[in-house]
Amino acid sequence: MRITGTIVNYFIHCKRQCWLFAHKMNFEDDSEDVRIGRILHEVRSEGRNNTEIQIEGIKVDKMTEDYVIELKKSDADVEATKWQTIYYLYMLKQKGIYRKGRLEFLERKKQTSKTVELELDNLTEVKLIGMLEEIEQYLLQDKPDEAIYAKKCERCAYYAYCYI
Repeated sequence: MRITGTIVNYFIHCKRQCWLFAHKMNFEDDSEDVRIGRILHEVRSEGRNNTEIQIEGIKVDKMTEDYVIELKKSDADVEATKWQTIYYLYMLKQKGIYRKGRLEFLERKKQTSKTVELELDNLTEVKLIGMLEEIEQYLLQDKPDEAIYAKKCERCAYYAYCYI
């Protein structure tokens, strides 16, 4: 199974969501939050250069001479977005393209302004490789982990699948 940046993000955010998404159970098309995020992304990218670039299975929101930039609707799960972007940096490195990462959040809950910068150093790369192996093993399971309720579940596109 091909791992994507979204799968890495979901693995950090919610392993159950990761497994369901990877196994083609996509409930996001019915999610109002996902639609709003896509619209905000389109509006933010409109008329700008270097937006949404696809390279052999990865799709980055924006790439400049120095950065791979990941745009997100909110800063609700910075850690998941961080690892998604690190995955992009790693995949680009495999192609001989070296960049730093930057996360930009369109809506910020915790601060008035938030940008996070990342670099793919040796230690981070080793952690990512271990995580990718763990993701591969998890996705080979016959079924996802049981649903474990958390506050974040209330707005999740998979809520009805997990709890209703």
